[in-house]
Amino acid sequence: MPNPNPKSAPIMTIVVSATVAISVYAGAATAQAEKSRAATATLPPINDGLPMPGFDIVPGETAIVVTDPQNDFLSPQGVTWGVVGQSITENRTVQNIEALFKASGETGMPLFISPHYYYEHDHRWEFEGTLETLMHSIGMFDRPNALDLEGFEGSGADWLEQYKPYIENGKTVVTSPHKVYGPDSNDLALQLRKAGISKVILAGMSSNLCTESHMRGLIEQGFEVMVVTDATAGAITEHYNGYEASLTNFRMIASKVDNTANTVKAIKAAYRR
Repeated sequence: MPNPNPKSAPIMTIVVSATVAISVYAGAATAQAEKSRAATATLPPINDGLPMPGFDIVPGETAIVVTDPQNDFLSPQGVTWGVVGQSITENRTVQNIEALFKASGETGMPLFISPHYYYEHDHRWEFEGTLETLMHSIGMFDRPNALDLEGFEGSGADWLEQYKPYIENGKTVVTSPHKVYGPDSNDLALQLRKAGISKVILAGMSSNLCTESHMRGLIEQGFEVMVVTDATAGAITEHYNGYEASLTNFRMIASKVDNTANTVKAIKAAYRR
């Protein structure tokens, strides 16, 4: 049908051209977005503008390190569940830590546990940081002393029950306790070096406290570290999200970040070579 208003043809052409151009641009932008993403708990980053040095698993040189796999963090009956429970549930942290334990048992990859305990004399410290104050006030990880296991079974300081077969198997190394957040106050680095370990796959609780501090401390001491992002979790309060804070730092500091499924596959593949 002829255009009843020939003068409008150029305008119509411009509108159609602009619409096509916008559609093409939007499609290109969507495709680019699909090819780039930040790291999340369950997905590794893609083209996020940061380098990924990578992390090769070398049997005999690589170990799994898990921080604080204890009831006060990971059990719904634990004293911190009210603030960490959401993150643990969303990340499936309990299940993912167990998947790493199973991978260690199936392959023979060394497993190290860095626990957190407070004894009675620790409550006489002259000063404490913010969350040290909180942990001490709620009795988190409390034990009478280093030589007494009375009341330990099933307490907040005890291992999550389903983890005990992996930790109490006579092979797993349980270090001395760290007292604040990082490995500076325990013998983890010594135990790793004595075992010939130079590369660490890191997981555990709590993401922006002990786990992140272990990442930083081990890297400062010359270890190569990757973090399993959904095998950890953090506190979420009205004003702060500890997990989101740690995820940024994991990505910016560790040699690699990845999820549990990919990490377990990589561990098994390394031991099949």
